[in-house]
Amino acid sequence: MELARSVLLIVALRLIDVSLGTLRIILLSRRYRLLPAAIGFVEVFTWVVAATVVFSNLNSWPRMLAYAGGFALGTYLGTLLESWLAVGYTMLRIVAPIASPPVAPGLREAGYLVTVMNADGRDGEVRLSFTIIPRRRVREAMRLVRDLNPKAFVTLQDVDRVEPRQRRAWLPFK
Repeated sequence: MELARSVLLIVALRLIDVSLGTLRIILLSRRYRLLPAAIGFVEVFTWVVAATVVFSNLNSWPRMLAYAGGFALGTYLGTLLESWLAVGYTMLRIVAPIASPPVAPGLREAGYLVTVMNADGRDGEVRLSFTIIPRRRVREAMRLVRDLNPKAFVTLQDVDRVEPRQRRAWLPFK
């Protein structure tokens, strides 16, 4: 019974600390500072407790496997949490032949600000449409683009940051 409890405790603690570590790294890469520091404190404290349980008996394979399994599960959960939170902004870049249906009017009607440029593509003239959107709205915008022009070529690129930070009125979304 004691072994089963310690194995479950180790998995739960590793699930927490690795999930938090994944979130912390992603937030740091998006230039957050205070929140990752607070998350790091909880992450390391949780890791210390889990490591103490494992290191108290290094001859216990179930405890060591629980430690590794908790790491794997925590990595998976951390990426799920990050995609659910969808922190930051993404540039949506749409390339479509001039002769195909335009996407900008439909995107604008949905509240996105779109910049359009004409360009020369491999097979002739194309229309480039750009917008910067919150990551949490990517699925919605992609669905709209597919409905407006199913043959459009779309790329997504994470945006490091959006400036100027003090004025958000110009951002290309409601």
